[in-house]
Amino acid sequence: MRVFYIFNIKEELKYLYQNHTLTLYQTLKKIYQLEKSDLVYGKSLFQQLIQPLNKLKIDNSLFIKLHQQMPYSKKKDIHYINNLYKNEVSRLEVKVTHIRLEMDNDTTSFISILNELNLNLFVCDFEHFEYFFIDEGKKSCIST
Repeated sequence: MRVFYIFNIKEELKYLYQNHTLTLYQTLKKIYQLEKSDLVYGKSLFQQLIQPLNKLKIDNSLFIKLHQQMPYSKKKDIHYINNLYKNEVSRLEVKVTHIRLEMDNDTTSFISILNELNLNLFVCDFEHFEYFFIDEGKKSCIST
């Protein structure tokens, strides 16, 4: 199972980090791995990098776009795609600070759908050292 954390990077910082995505990834990973004693510092740094997400708007947008498709469902705050034809099982949860995406395989339709939101989304897989801005895409994670 793969777990991606997706952050909405502030506009001015996306411009700065566009060609230095490794630095942005490393900064977010250090925040992710902070000890509890350093949470105040981590929260401050995190708030400097991240633009909060409009959870309700994103949840509604995903539901409206996908609710009539057979492999999609939503239970509570979690969106599911279970497409046996494409061998795709994905779960997505939107929070104010980030989006958490779990995939049982290496592809998901959620990446291309999130790209349509026109946000500065930066995708991180801290376990597998993968990162990219969603508008640049990563072909191995995108299913059309």
